[in-house]
Amino acid sequence: MVTVLILGNTLRDAVGESEIELKVTDPTTVKKLVETNQEQLGALLRFIASREALITVNKKIGTDDSPVKDGDVVKFSFQSRTSYDGTRDIPT
Repeated sequence: MVTVLILGNTLRDAVGESEIELKVTDPTTVKKLVETNQEQLGALLRFIASREALITVNKKIGTDDSPVKDGDVVKFSFQSRTSYDGTRDIPT
C-alpha cells in the first residue's frame, strides 16, 4: 500500500480527502500513480502540471517522475509560488 497525504485546503477541496491508501504492486512514478487512480487523485493533475503541488516521497522532496513503491508515503502540498517547485533554489 502507498499512503497519499493531501495537505492544504486548496488541494484537499479538489480531491475531497486528506489521506488515501492505494494498492501498488509494481514500482511506479508519482505521475503514473495519480494517472492510474484518476477517480481519487485526478484533480491533482492540474496542480502538478502548473507546479502548484509540492511533492514529497518519504519526507524527501520529489517530482512527478519520482519513483514510488509499496510502503511509501507520498505527500502533496499546495504552494502558491509557481516559480518555486521545491527542487531548485528559491528565486531572488
